[in-house]
Amino acid sequence: MLALLLSLQVAFANLPNQMGSVETPSSTQTASTVQPKELQGIGVTEKLGTQLNLDEVVRNENGESVPLRTFFNGNKPAILSLVYFACPGLCNFHLNGLIEGMKPMDWSPGQKFDVIAMSFDPHEGPDLAKAKKATYMKMYERPGTENGFHFVTADEATIKRITEAVGFAYKWDEAQKQWAHGSAGIVVSPTGKVTRYLHGIMFDAPTIKMALNEGGQGKVGSIVDAMVMYCFKYDPQQSKYVLYAFRLVQLGGVVIIIVLGLLLVPAWLRARRQEPGV
Repeated sequence: MLALLLSLQVAFANLPNQMGSVETPSSTQTASTVQPKELQGIGVTEKLGTQLNLDEVVRNENGESVPLRTFFNGNKPAILSLVYFACPGLCNFHLNGLIEGMKPMDWSPGQKFDVIAMSFDPHEGPDLAKAKKATYMKMYERPGTENGFHFVTADEATIKRITEAVGFAYKWDEAQKQWAHGSAGIVVSPTGKVTRYLHGIMFDAPTIKMALNEGGQGKVGSIVDAMVMYCFKYDPQQSKYVLYAFRLVQLGGVVIIIVLGLLLVPAWLRARRQEPGV
């Protein structure tokens, strides 16, 4: 029940309120703004621009203790998903949605970016991480990308520092015997800086790709990807990138100038050659 409640909250948390102004009894207004007890003290608070401490030590799925910087080589962004591997619901929905969103992309983990799934349950270890990775590698169905996926665990103190740094709040629900938490894919630059939050459990390929291109400062995609990125901006209300009309007009103006130059310069040169004495 808790997992379903959390899933519904995540799915609808970022939808804009388009209902207009409607008078309702004050008691109804109050009830609609009261957060359920199960959801109090959890959620994702965006901390864009936060620099992660890449010296934090985690354990990879092989049981090796490595610093976070192991997954950042200076030229590839990463998607950080904070989950726990024994989660009965929301974490699976999140990772499933991320995998399905990445499938149509022509970019692959390990080549253009990395995926880091980190457990915030300090009791989980490498064996569970390895099993979870195997499950999602089978789901992704793209051989040769194994080195781009990292399923990691850590001790309680390390987990607390990392989750607090990115604004990820969670708590143990004793009644349900499971962790209560939100859901977001956190895009991190090649140097470890938080650049974008992709909220929810469903992700489309264009949004993931533009967020990664943004996180990589336009250095991971082609010139076409850079032009597309220039014409879009992120709308937090819709949790996706939307067309930015002003920039589209700007880009159109540049294209027109280039085309006119290509047409007029040769004509001007021909006219110059035909002038007497030239």
